[in-house]
Amino acid sequence: MYPYDTVIFDLDGTLLNTLQDLADSTNYALALQGMPARTLEEVRRFVGNGVGRLIHRAVPEGTPEEVEARVLADFRAHYTLNMEHKTAPYPGVLPLLDRLGQAGIRTAVVSNKFDSAVKGLCHAYFGARIPVAIGESQGVARKPAPDTVFRALEELGAGTGRAVYVGDSDVDIQTAANAGLPCLSVSWGFRDAEFLTAHGAQRIVDTPQALEALLLGA
Repeated sequence: MYPYDTVIFDLDGTLLNTLQDLADSTNYALALQGMPARTLEEVRRFVGNGVGRLIHRAVPEGTPEEVEARVLADFRAHYTLNMEHKTAPYPGVLPLLDRLGQAGIRTAVVSNKFDSAVKGLCHAYFGARIPVAIGESQGVARKPAPDTVFRALEELGAGTGRAVYVGDSDVDIQTAANAGLPCLSVSWGFRDAEFLTAHGAQRIVDTPQALEALLLGA
């Protein structure tokens, strides 16, 4: 018997490296309002709490709410059409997902990215490997609330008893705790091992191969 029968993954920084496309759309939207561009490392620090929070952090301090709302709308429109240009699965992720599928382990994605983008990216890059993908939408609280995790488990027909959460950020650590799941934190994404340790990570893995070994009890 494997240690887990269900794995709930974060998306950005865990399965997919989306950073450059996020930065491009952020800077496109900022430029439309005459605002200064943000560096790739700034955008890396801003992501993790949904695109609304990303844009709030990216606009200059003191930006009026109505202007920030326009930047967010421009970001969403641009990202929807350009989110697959520079995005790719991290090396080793597709073999990991294939191995989990072969082992009969259920998988899902929960993300604070808006729902249509989450579903679109998972379909484009993972196909049937990820049968359930849930993003931010009205009526469902964002992570670190556990709502998306519970919805994913329900759609998979799984319980919490042998489920595990995998993510790359402090938000993911909090989400797992709020859902009552163990958390495996990955260091190859948007936050490094030092940051994760400082924010309460209990177990950090450095490669998808090491993650596979933990998930399959190898």
